[in-house]
Amino acid sequence: MSIIQWYFVILVVVRIGFPTAGCHSGNELAHDGTTQWVEAGALRTTCMTQATELLSLLEGCDSLAVVCHDNPDPDCLASALALETIAEDAGVDRVRIVYGGSISHQQNRALVTVLEIDAHHLSAVEIARFDALAFVDHSTPGSNTEVPATVVPEIVIDHHPTDPIETQFVDVRAGYGATATIFVEYLCELDLEITTRLASALLFALHRERLDFVRSPTEREYEAALKLFPRAELSVLDQLYGSAFTPATLDAIGRAITLRHRCGSSLAAGVGRTVETDALPQAADYLLNLEGVDTVLVYGFINDRIRLSARSIDPEVDVGQILTEAYDELGAVGGHHDMAGGHLDVLQFVNDDTSTIEASDIDDDERLQTAVGSVLERRFFEVLADDDREGYIDNS
Repeated sequence: MSIIQWYFVILVVVRIGFPTAGCHSGNELAHDGTTQWVEAGALRTTCMTQATELLSLLEGCDSLAVVCHDNPDPDCLASALALETIAEDAGVDRVRIVYGGSISHQQNRALVTVLEIDAHHLSAVEIARFDALAFVDHSTPGSNTEVPATVVPEIVIDHHPTDPIETQFVDVRAGYGATATIFVEYLCELDLEITTRLASALLFALHRERLDFVRSPTEREYEAALKLFPRAELSVLDQLYGSAFTPATLDAIGRAITLRHRCGSSLAAGVGRTVETDALPQAADYLLNLEGVDTVLVYGFINDRIRLSARSIDPEVDVGQILTEAYDELGAVGGHHDMAGGHLDVLQFVNDDTSTIEASDIDDDERLQTAVGSVLERRFFEVLADDDREGYIDNS
């Protein structure tokens, strides 16, 4: 393991100690925007109830499609694997993990390959043939998923902030740092075996989602990591961390470095047209290392969509809210205070009176980058609205 990973493990033991039971008091379950446990609008009372009711629901199903969000990350993939484990224990005959978009990040591809996660693209699966659908690590029908907005899942398990959802089983805990944490609690509460394969996937997810970046992990992430650590195969984690970049990913990061524009302590960069969706958050993380920069937006053009990825280490900035204010009417955006993303329809800019792009320019990569990029960056910087953002400071 890396030095920082060892540091976090030691930190867990020294500062937090061994965890107690995973359940929480009723006071923590108030519908206050931090922890939301709802089923058909009714507030739940204990996490043990959530785990057992999930198991009970699954026991009535013969088949289950576990739907990952588009371009699934380790938190989503590991959570899907954990739900597959719970469903199989409940006697579900057929469980299928499905996703939209692509799995392009080198570590995500390695996770699927090394741990043999049997994930299928939505285009190859008839989800209507399954008794139940489960959304993991996302919650809103039609948002961040290729599943049509008219399709409502029976199960939703997520840690991202969202509006209340009414369906058979909903466990959305916005006060948690990772969906994987919720599933570690489920597995322990149901006294299910956490295999080496599953422990490795969940531990890697916890690190990639929160612990590696110190992105506001809660005490629960450290507790979950401590439960998984003895069971995980550390050589597998080393292998996942050491996975190689694709040339397209390096090209996209290189273009983000070259095409960056800075206003005060914020920075925006376009990568142009790319096939590597997961190159955007990697570029954003990289650019956040630039001295004096605390907030970053990276965008790129993938088919007829504009993909966005934002990061911030400024406690005064909520990039999820920033993206919502800047682009909500143009597509699906949102996220946390320190990391967010989404996608916009390129054609929205053709129809925007403030844009100089025409429909014929969509196939012109340079024109697309210049015209659309200027609108994206202007909106981003205007919403941030810091006093020192008077204009661009190019390539600095």
